[in-house]
Amino acid sequence: MAIRIICVSKPSGDNRDPHDAISILGWENEATGQRSRITRDELYKWIKVDKGVAYVIDNVGNKAFVGTRENVYGTRYVQTYADGKWTDNLLALPSC
Repeated sequence: MAIRIICVSKPSGDNRDPHDAISILGWENEATGQRSRITRDELYKWIKVDKGVAYVIDNVGNKAFVGTRENVYGTRYVQTYADGKWTDNLLALPSC
């Protein structure tokens, strides 16, 4: 199953790294229309362990896949990548 990430939630304020500040991600299975929300840690594990596939579609229709990362402090987070480069597509999504 592949899911499209459609929104993110993160606490307000100045976050040292905005990617690991994301706490909740809203998603949709475009094949079934099912929608739900998932925590950042749950999505990380679903992609890393269960080999799930998540992606974002930008405002011009380009698809960027979501990958798993860890910062220098060991915090696990997710971030998009496209054309072999890490990108900020998740941060451009609307708030959930």
